[in-house]
Amino acid sequence: MDSVRTIDWVDGAVEIIDQTALPDEVRVLRLSTVDGLVDAIRRLAVRGAPALGVAGALGVALAVREYPDPAPAIEAVRTARPTAVNLARGVDRAAARISAGPDAVLAEALRVRDEEIASSAAQGRAGADLVTMLCGGAPRLLTHCNTGALAAVVGGTALAVVAELHRRGALAGVVASETRPLLQGARLTAWELRQLGVPFRVAVDSVGPFLMARGDIDAVIVGADRICANGDVVNKVGTYAHALGARRAGIPFLVVAPESTVDTGTPDGAAVQIEDRGRDEVLRFRGTRTAPDGVDAVNPAFDVTPYDLVTAIVTDRRVIRLDQGDRV
Repeated sequence: MDSVRTIDWVDGAVEIIDQTALPDEVRVLRLSTVDGLVDAIRRLAVRGAPALGVAGALGVALAVREYPDPAPAIEAVRTARPTAVNLARGVDRAAARISAGPDAVLAEALRVRDEEIASSAAQGRAGADLVTMLCGGAPRLLTHCNTGALAAVVGGTALAVVAELHRRGALAGVVASETRPLLQGARLTAWELRQLGVPFRVAVDSVGPFLMARGDIDAVIVGADRICANGDVVNKVGTYAHALGARRAGIPFLVVAPESTVDTGTPDGAAVQIEDRGRDEVLRFRGTRTAPDGVDAVNPAFDVTPYDLVTAIVTDRRVIRLDQGDRV
């Protein structure tokens, strides 16, 4: 992982690590068309708010090279997934440079990429400082979904904090919740934690609050796909349950995300379009049916954690102590 970026621009095309192939295979996909990139975004071959921001910007760079009128292709990238704000922001930043020509569009997209790389490092340092201040020298953390390099370009968000604590010798271990239905925690976070050499265990999503209640967890640390103006946090479904468990147990619930994920134009979580990914992801896994034939399912990809359950939000620029009355 030190030598391969999750997403990058290489010789006129977008290259990504195909996250659907992990942990069995590290497969690099080369995407030279907008249609290929949109498909990769929709099927979660590339995912994670920072990585999606970069994908959106690079998608515009592809579109202006592929089409005389790139507007429809750009809109297809922008709307490939509706909940994470970074995708649309990456698209809009690169698209704003179209009048200056394809080279200017690509230059802006690469700036988005480079900013996310720098952002990950800053989040890791600030988050590690906060965790140590709140929890002491060797905390036991629980994390949900995947927030490492796979969700960014390198480094990550919440997992960048975990990695920094591990480097400092200031981490007892991590519980990674499996993250149903696609197991991003069990497949991706566990794979990254092993690469980092961090001691960890995988747990089913629903056991998190119980582990907190019996004193096995010192803090919960997660990422975000959108942070609303009032501090509501939109993140992978299951996050809300962990926040409720943390509040009941009296432990910190921390959100780590780049400043680009803060969306002051969205007043609260109720105003966010929550993506529903359909029943097949719930009723099947990698082609194998896991429920009786013909049943229905509900599958929101994200949930909303109300701001009053959040101890603090850490970005690359600031620490927002919602528990102390700070405002986004």
